[in-house]
Amino acid sequence: MTTDELVEHTGVRRRAALAAVGDLRAAALVVDDDGTYRLDGEAMRAAARDAAEVEIPMDPVIGFGMTDDERVVLARFFSGRVLNEIPSQRAKQLVVLQRLVLEFDPGRRYTEFEVNEVLGTFHPDWSTLRRGMVDEGLLDRESAAGGNLYWRSGGRVTDLPPD
Repeated sequence: MTTDELVEHTGVRRRAALAAVGDLRAAALVVDDDGTYRLDGEAMRAAARDAAEVEIPMDPVIGFGMTDDERVVLARFFSGRVLNEIPSQRAKQLVVLQRLVLEFDPGRRYTEFEVNEVLGTFHPDWSTLRRGMVDEGLLDRESAAGGNLYWRSGGRVTDLPPD
């Protein structure tokens, strides 16, 4: 596409389109053929392979309020703040669930949507996480006219991490 075509298709301003193309050219992902830009498919595949091989360590916030042994377990399953997989071993799964329940304030009632929204930021299978928390006694559930309500019924309570 030309710059004008990029602006028309994306709806961004010309300056922003040129800046984005410049960044892509600097990364060798876009080739300029006399004012017409095209993606370099092989360079994109190579960049994706390289990015996939980068291991992101667990965000320290995930380990806050947990013991050293629990942090080791969490580091195995978290990349940044994302839960890569739900542990199949119950003891490890319980460590993950105990960490995730810290996201819920004691004494507050949450709608099912709110619980799903919080858990969904960590892993796409929020229903398994929510069910695990209820089964392990970390969250309790009550059926209400507008849907289920949830609240913390277990897990530890910690202060916020220092700034």
